Amino acid sequence: MDPGPEDCRKRCGQKRQSQRAKDPDPEAPWTQAAADAICYKAMPDFLFPRFGSLLQGLVARLFPPTCILCGAPGQFGLDLCAGCFEDLPFNRHACPRCARPLLGDLPPGISCGVCQRRPPPYATCRTAFVYQEPVSSLILRAKFSSRLNMARLLGVCLARTLFEQGVDLPEQILPVPLHPQRLRQRGYNQALEIARATAAELGLAVETRSCVRGGSVIPQMGLNRAQRQRNLRGAFTVARPLKVRHVALVDDVVTTGSTGAEAARALLDAGVARVDLWAVARTDHY
Repeated sequence: MDPGPEDCRKRCGQKRQSQRAKDPDPEAPWTQAAADAICYKAMPDFLFPRFGSLLQGLVARLFPPTCILCGAPGQFGLDLCAGCFEDLPFNRHACPRCARPLLGDLPPGISCGVCQRRPPPYATCRTAFVYQEPVSSLILRAKFSSRLNMARLLGVCLARTLFEQGVDLPEQILPVPLHPQRLRQRGYNQALEIARATAAELGLAVETRSCVRGGSVIPQMGLNRAQRQRNLRGAFTVARPLKVRHVALVDDVVTTGSTGAEAARALLDAGVARVDLWAVARTDHY
């Protein structure tokens, strides 16, 4: 008989303690997410909707999923076991307009007080998680440590959350672009890697050449709301006209929503009718 979630949690707790004593990151070098990340990096974005599921099936056979948090066998086609997956900080109760975590659900069609006073330019914001451990560590390693397997895992979790929520799917997904200087320094855009996995899971196309970023190269991390807004003013432009009316911006974290708002304004000014904002996690301190 397969162990239930409670048994899995106990086993995970024991394994985490032993693993932390040896290695703060027990991930095996070849997890399913790592293999997928390499394959997605090599595959052109326009092929994702057609061949994404075939690729996932092939990779699952070659590299069985392994939990990156405790080392147990993965479940649900993810590099997470059942216990670790259930313990993740899901953003289950949130404002439908800005994804701000709330204590309970709002009535249908009602947004939080902040959005009622200052509605953001994007139509909706959806996130899978609250920015807490262990999700925050996974995002940071995907962002700053070239752990593209983490980005792939988070992108799949985002896609499955969106599917469960029954969101209106856009015609295209646009990863929030990095400044060219930042992209040269880092070597990749973590938002693009997340978007590729999300798009493959949902059967959507990824557009990477329309929305571009310029302006300041000062990182947003550590800035307050007003500083973030000033830092991003005029940062995004639409270099190529979009032939679709509904798009979704994809990012790793929503903090104040300033980045998504500025990119959404540029897209709306360029003629897009609706812009949604999707992200892996939402902070709860703004």
